[in-house]
Amino acid sequence: MQKAFFRNIVALFMALAILSRSEEKFKIQKKTLPGLLMRCMFGTAGLIANFWAIDHLGLADSNMLNKMSPFFAMIMSIFILKEVPDIFEWITIVIAFIGVVFIVKPGLGLASLPALVGLFSGFGAGTAYAFLRKVTSNGERGTIVVMCFSLFSTLVTLPFLIFDFVPMTKLQLIFMLLSGVSAMGGQMNITAAYTYAPAKEISIYDYSQVVFAALWGVLFFSEIPDILSVMGYVIIIGAGFARWRYSLKYKDKKVDGN
Repeated sequence: MQKAFFRNIVALFMALAILSRSEEKFKIQKKTLPGLLMRCMFGTAGLIANFWAIDHLGLADSNMLNKMSPFFAMIMSIFILKEVPDIFEWITIVIAFIGVVFIVKPGLGLASLPALVGLFSGFGAGTAYAFLRKVTSNGERGTIVVMCFSLFSTLVTLPFLIFDFVPMTKLQLIFMLLSGVSAMGGQMNITAAYTYAPAKEISIYDYSQVVFAALWGVLFFSEIPDILSVMGYVIIIGAGFARWRYSLKYKDKKVDGN
């Protein structure tokens, strides 16, 4: 909870600073309020689950499970945006879940709790992205979405920070603040991405995170993924790449009128 708080408090202040200089200031469209609330709730749940999973799994494994979010976004878009995947897209979803099995490695028919929490973080993020797409498609500003999400998650985690605060060294505090700065950049860019394109067209770029996560895990934490996890990474990224190429090809055909 302490990590989640610092991850978003920086983004909150940066978003407030940007909005204070804008022409419309902090004005929120009433029609987007329900979608904004759902984006905040699912996003915060996914965020907390992801931080918990990172503490209990390898960095690359937890991030790879979180990277199921584009597939969950596609599934939830059926109900939220009425965007129905075709047969090929459904096939890529099934393949991606097979990749998850390689990472989770369930024993006796039951997956480990950390892995399931990591998978839930992907569901929360994917659902949040679907609602993000909905509210921005209805004309809401991306910075407003970032501000609302950061404010909501900060308020949710604040009580835990107050009653269970863990003292930090100066270096830890610096790392916390830097994570907030990095998160702000990521939030602004992912919000812009989902504003201008549907999840099925941009999700492949999100998978670059797992490459960096695996690299940092090896360099800083001596975390070497096992062969099954690597196979899971390849399967999920391969499914994402195939779906991305298919969506671009399908889009080109629609443009050409074929």
